Amino acid sequence: MEIVTIHKAKTTFSSLVERAATGEAIVIAKGKKPMAKLVALDAPTGTEVKRLGFLKGQVEVPDDFDVIGQETIEKLFGGDA
Repeated sequence: MEIVTIHKAKTTFSSLVERAATGEAIVIAKGKKPMAKLVALDAPTGTEVKRLGFLKGQVEVPDDFDVIGQETIEKLFGGDA
């Protein structure tokens, strides 16, 4: 893992990004103190992205969902409702 100064990172940013994209990790330092690491982004693509509604039609929510366990909850919290 190469360590580069902020100044060198600014002047060679494009090439550092290309190297990171191939899997190389690069540490950016201020003086001799490491401050950040430049690594490849493993973002999901196309079909790998989870979409809302992927369980549509597979799950049924009962009509009384909002009151299920209400008596037990009231007893646990001392409610007189």
